[in-house]
Amino acid sequence: MTDPVLIDGTLIRTRRRTGKDNRRNYSGKHKAHGLLFLALTDDRGRLLWLSAARPGRSSEITTARYNHLVERLRAHELGAVGDLGFTGLDDDPDNPVVITGYKAPAPNRSPRRRSRSTS
Repeated sequence: MTDPVLIDGTLIRTRRRTGKDNRRNYSGKHKAHGLLFLALTDDRGRLLWLSAARPGRSSEITTARYNHLVERLRAHELGAVGDLGFTGLDDDPDNPVVITGYKAPAPNRSPRRRSRSTS
């Protein structure tokens, strides 16, 4: 593999539409309407690839899967470094193409129940 590329997604805000078209572009994460793009850059920040626009409700990993990003990276013998939004994108643990950070499991937050004695 050659030098790694960086991958990240960004929401470009748009105006709110009327009717049912409104819901497609609403991002609950950003609490705004917009279109989601993925970008691949080199280590100096130069743009290598930009995805087609996807509705704002899409997640980064879904957009990457829609664009067959892992297959494209393998075809060009590139490796990518991404944030935690891309965890689980690459399903080949022996030869990963997309490297992400470690997502710790969520702690068990079940409330403790105290037994009340009925006397």
